[in-house]
Amino acid sequence: MTEIIKIFDTTLRDGEQSPGASMNTNEKLRLAVQLEKLGVDAIEAGFPAASEGDFQAVAEISKRIKTCEVAGLARTNKEDIDQAWGAICHAAKPRIHIFIATSDIHLEHKLRMSREEVLRATVDAIAYARNFTDNIEFSAEDASRSDRDYLCKVFEAAISAGATVVNLPDTVGYAVPEEFSELVRYVMAHTPNMNKAILSVHCHNDLGLATANTIAAIQAGARQAEVTLNGIGERAGNTSLEEVVMAFKTRRNFMPFETAIRTEHLYPTSRLVSMITGILVQPNKAIVGANAFAHESGIHQDGMLKNPMTYEIMRPETIGISQNQLVLGKHSGRHALHTHLKGMGYDLSDEELSVVFKQFKNLADKKKNLVDEDLEALVTEGVLRSAEVFSLEYLHVTCGTTVLPMASVQLSINGRSVKDATYGNGPIDAAFNAIAKLTDAKAELLRFTVSALTGGTDAQGEVTVRLRENGLVALGRGSDPDIITASAKAYINGLNRLEYLKAHPVKASQTI
Repeated sequence: MTEIIKIFDTTLRDGEQSPGASMNTNEKLRLAVQLEKLGVDAIEAGFPAASEGDFQAVAEISKRIKTCEVAGLARTNKEDIDQAWGAICHAAKPRIHIFIATSDIHLEHKLRMSREEVLRATVDAIAYARNFTDNIEFSAEDASRSDRDYLCKVFEAAISAGATVVNLPDTVGYAVPEEFSELVRYVMAHTPNMNKAILSVHCHNDLGLATANTIAAIQAGARQAEVTLNGIGERAGNTSLEEVVMAFKTRRNFMPFETAIRTEHLYPTSRLVSMITGILVQPNKAIVGANAFAHESGIHQDGMLKNPMTYEIMRPETIGISQNQLVLGKHSGRHALHTHLKGMGYDLSDEELSVVFKQFKNLADKKKNLVDEDLEALVTEGVLRSAEVFSLEYLHVTCGTTVLPMASVQLSINGRSVKDATYGNGPIDAAFNAIAKLTDAKAELLRFTVSALTGGTDAQGEVTVRLRENGLVALGRGSDPDIITASAKAYINGLNRLEYLKAHPVKASQTI
């Protein structure tokens, strides 16, 4: 008999804890809408008590989302719960998600609380949250390193107090599949009232076992998987949504489970997460990586031509990768662009479409044919940008083997135009120096990567930078047929993200 597994997506909360992966409210809202289209059962929209920005983002998502549950995270105190409810009260299906650590190492060194104090805090918090909603999830942080009998005692008390979901997190990615599945079986067998709640699991990927641990837990009886798109998250990341869902879909003989996920939206959603966060998907990433359906070996290619199933266990169309991409050019109209973008997962407003269409025409004058990667870059540039303090108005560089590289830059800073020129070791260094001088930036450049979005000498270049300032880390991304311009856009985008982080400081820890 096929059983239904609930998919609880925490890309907007735990996924955002990836270094530099901060999102503003508009970006979070756009991603939440796409997650709803994907078919997740619950969206953990954020941790409202963490910052005013997070509160506002969760509130806006709650007002917009109609078919999914929307969860707000809270610690076991009334202030956090009030904040969580204040943000999610607008939702059609609100959920308060309460957590506290249960492992002895966390109790002693982090919480400085006894087991009985944690037990009382759990019960009191859930009882208080019941004043707002009956849909309450409780998470025992660091459950995989907790005493099993104490964990069962806490879960029993949480369910008795009114929790409808109890979550067993492998917070530090310490578990291995056999151990984790045995823990799930033990908890289910030794928590007397477990039949009154859903058991959930939330795994981290520190040992590269998050997906394996999640699947093992579900085979042992867990019925909710807490996941992120592309596996993003703190440290080595979280369980990857697309890996779990496609494992179920592909190996039903071993895993007779169903989800509500519309798999044809997996790839577009993965790309959207990558564009918004600036975190590139590694080429050999399972399911959604660039090489997932690429075959270079002659033997593989021969087999694929004879029968694709010789070397592909799933079809690319299943996850939303089109094999017949419509190539657009300068003669393509607004309607064709709009229709194609909708097929890629971008349902733009008339105003947003106007911005992208103008950029589309400009790029089409430089490139003969535009493909999906080009269009995604245009959407990023025109629609998905952070709220900009700085924007590029003009860039001119001089470089060569017989001249000292120099860059002249004109920026708009909060609507005011400023310009300057300076030198550097190369044209990109000169451009960065000029931008830093104009913005008074003190950020340290941690990483600079460049790649081509498509093949051909006229391909758009895509640049990603990672910046750090006063402990804050932000990713910036830019694309342009000119790689120096792409670099300047990426640097400015990173500076804008740093400005956003400065304006929305995080006040609370949110590790689960």
